[in-house]
Amino acid sequence: MPSAKPFSAAAGMLRSRLTSTLRQRGGDATSRWTTPGHQERPNGYFLNRTPLRQGETRKWEDWELPCYVTSFLTIVILGVGLNAKPDLTLETWARQKAIERLASQNQLVAASTAEESD
Repeated sequence: MPSAKPFSAAAGMLRSRLTSTLRQRGGDATSRWTTPGHQERPNGYFLNRTPLRQGETRKWEDWELPCYVTSFLTIVILGVGLNAKPDLTLETWARQKAIERLASQNQLVAASTAEESD
């Protein structure tokens, strides 16, 4: 069993590199992921969207229709394609070969009994 010394050394090196980069960047400073001007606290609604007023409808965004159509077509194509694929399992192949062998043996038996009766 390998010793844990190389793992602990690698973990220590990684920890020291990460802590030094956090200190250089300021740690709590804003980054490209947390830009100022965005809402800082959630307002209690799903995806921070307030519910629509009575009788108001939501306008679809540009990406929604292609996304929904593509998802629906993918499900249909996969459903039809996976149901129509050929049965290539080993059990099916072995069953077909066994039926062929039984048929050829029955033909041989039938031919030999026909010759004996003549």
